[in-house]
Amino acid sequence: MIFLIQGIVLGFSIAAPVGPIGVLCIRRTLANGMANGFISGLGAATADAIYGFIAVLGISAVSAFLLDYQSYLRFIGGIFLLYLGYTTFKSMPSEVAGNASDEGLLKAYASTLFLTITNPLTIMSFAAIFAGLGVGAKGENYISSFFLVIGVFIGSMLWWLILSGMVNVLRHDFDQKRLQLVNQLSGIIITGFGIFSLISI
Repeated sequence: MIFLIQGIVLGFSIAAPVGPIGVLCIRRTLANGMANGFISGLGAATADAIYGFIAVLGISAVSAFLLDYQSYLRFIGGIFLLYLGYTTFKSMPSEVAGNASDEGLLKAYASTLFLTITNPLTIMSFAAIFAGLGVGAKGENYISSFFLVIGVFIGSMLWWLILSGMVNVLRHDFDQKRLQLVNQLSGIIITGFGIFSLISI
């Protein structure tokens, strides 16, 4: 339980800083509702959990492959961010907020999962955290590491739930003009993250 609680705190803290996923979550909540924004964040939380498990289990071949090709993965992620930034900037807010369809939610989930999974440096972050907490070094600690990763996922999920919930409360205060401004501002910010990702390779 101690490791689970530590993981929840870590997951919440890791997810809280507003990056490209946060901007997407806010924008999608305003445009499509709380479910769409929350599912977007859930995609990132899932990717973090996957990388966390890879770090915990010490799957050296997978870790080595991802780190060896991190430049290519970050390049793909950067290009995808540029694409998302452009489409977000150009998108027009609908007159009536559409219902959250299965296809829309799946697309929202897959896009943020893909964005986060193209940042293999997450493995190194988790490995450093686990080393600092003294878990995962020995076989008998795998159970503790498992609960830590589950906690990270839960903590991250809680953050996305809180963020999408808070934004959803303000959603009805946004008219078409304000939503259009949100789209344009979000597009510029996401594009900026994409450019930064590409020049930092």
